[in-house]
Amino acid sequence: MCISRGAYASARTAISIRIALHGELPEEAYIEALLRDLDAQLECVQGREIISVFFGGGTPSLISPAALARLIGALRAALDFAADVEITLEANPGTIERNRVHGGRPYGGRFVDYRRCGVNRVSLGAQSFADDCLQRLGRIHTAADTQVAVEELRAAGIDNFNLDLMYALPQQSVAGALADIDAALRLEPAHISHYELTLEPGTVFGGRPPEGLPDADAAREMQLVCQQRLAERGYAQYEVSAYAPEHRRCRHNLNYWQFGDYLGIGAGAHGKCSRIRASGLQVERTWREREPRRYLSSPPGAASRRVVAAVELPFEFVMNALRLRAGLEEGQFEQRTGLSAQLLRRPLQRLQRRGLVELCDGRWRASPLGFDFLNDVVSEFLEPRG
Repeated sequence: MCISRGAYASARTAISIRIALHGELPEEAYIEALLRDLDAQLECVQGREIISVFFGGGTPSLISPAALARLIGALRAALDFAADVEITLEANPGTIERNRVHGGRPYGGRFVDYRRCGVNRVSLGAQSFADDCLQRLGRIHTAADTQVAVEELRAAGIDNFNLDLMYALPQQSVAGALADIDAALRLEPAHISHYELTLEPGTVFGGRPPEGLPDADAAREMQLVCQQRLAERGYAQYEVSAYAPEHRRCRHNLNYWQFGDYLGIGAGAHGKCSRIRASGLQVERTWREREPRRYLSSPPGAASRRVVAAVELPFEFVMNALRLRAGLEEGQFEQRTGLSAQLLRRPLQRLQRRGLVELCDGRWRASPLGFDFLNDVVSEFLEPRG
């Protein structure tokens, strides 16, 4: 679970909350643990407005509406929610418990109850609309499951939803990647997340890469043709992997990319909190026990903590902010790190001379070339070693 509260004058503005829900755990015990976790972190959110809550991690759509209602009710009672707070629930199309249709039409299933709890945005993990690709990825749902889930969302009155899509999948062609985009567009989502399949260490694919992965040139072509199709349909790329009309951008993720604060609650949840100390602004990162049952048995609020050293803050800030097409403002860097913008200016000017960043209307942003080589751009801000 994740919570955000708005911009933060002297670290006292908005912030988000990210809450990791795990539907396979004993529900009542897990909700109790989440509430104890929240109580232990209230210091960070006092006096700050909550702009977003994101329920993700595990299988959040397995949690009962009654449990979710209790959790959201407790959050509202303890915290200052913005009037237009964004409350997102992640859902796997293969795990959604469906109600019977009435008159041959879906009437929303559990999504009706989730909306009544306060959920006003849903993120569906579609991944692909090709069943053979989904099988190769080991997904338990089909393309039809995603289509039915969207019908139920609309029947429940939730039209603000995201579709997660991947490209450069095993044995996928450029035409196949574009077909996925077209299938997604026919469902008229508010937002599309479109990202390349990556082989993460410690995962099944990381240890044993699947056969038929497209090469870098094919993956790049997929990205470009899909971006063009999305732009044609009014889905502007506002972040590396995020596409939406301006009024449908994900507030919760924008808070991350703008280096805002957020609470992390639940098994495996990460958080970031800024506080004013005698020595200045202090940025602290926290993370919870990842294994859900160990999290349940941990003391209330138990977390690993690390204060981010001042020398690391330019890299951490830029690593997030330059993911945005709009880039960054020097004043926001100073506000959210407590450091002088001069620490950014020299490396940004070096990158500008190389054609990798540009200054436009007071904002630094990656150039089209720099956006293609973003890892190289942000590495310019790494702390010198040796």
